[in-house]
Amino acid sequence: MKVEIYSDVVCPWCYIGHARFARAVERYRAKGGEVEVEFRPFQLAPDTESNGELTLKWAAEKFGGAERAAQMFGRVTDVAAEDGLVLDFDHSIQANTFDAHRLIRLAGEQGKGQEALYALFQAHFTKGLDIGSREALATLATELGVRVDLEGQDGVAEVREELAQARALGVSSVPLFLFEGQFAVSGAQPEDTLLAALEEVAERTGQTPAARAVKAAAAGGDACDDEGVCAV
Repeated sequence: MKVEIYSDVVCPWCYIGHARFARAVERYRAKGGEVEVEFRPFQLAPDTESNGELTLKWAAEKFGGAERAAQMFGRVTDVAAEDGLVLDFDHSIQANTFDAHRLIRLAGEQGKGQEALYALFQAHFTKGLDIGSREALATLATELGVRVDLEGQDGVAEVREELAQARALGVSSVPLFLFEGQFAVSGAQPEDTLLAALEEVAERTGQTPAARAVKAAAAGGDACDDEGVCAV
């Protein structure tokens, strides 16, 4: 089964959703199922400048003050902790993620896409690294053992095309899991829900048009939308 996951590496619910889906896939494979996962880029804030600004400061200015920002990030931090993930918004740096998505794609071509994805999540949410910095991304690439040239045009056209495809499909919040190009599950759903989706799609492949499925899933589980707002 092919599953495409639309996400952004500065989206906390995406980090949680990926972790839960990975566990669901392990359980599905243990039952004999086969899953091919492809990571698709999405940018919550494509106009964001990578200037070293703290995420909390950025969110306070964008969403009506520090109290609102603290509320928005407080719940997701607690939920992440229950999943064994550390979200440190006191040190998280807001970043434009276009080059980070290039790194994921280029690493994927070298068989290390998932490793790159998780390294970026940890860099942003746990280590307080600026993943909008090409220097920081080059360091991550070296640690992963992948070859990238972010100063050149490697991956630029491909990532732009995939971002456009996401918009054309109607993706407006992430994470979004698209099964067999037809069935969509939106948000960081519980692990059991994602496992059930894998099992159901295995039985029902081909019954629902992709575009309608994506639209219907827009009001799903916890997610971050294309205005950068995360569920509270």
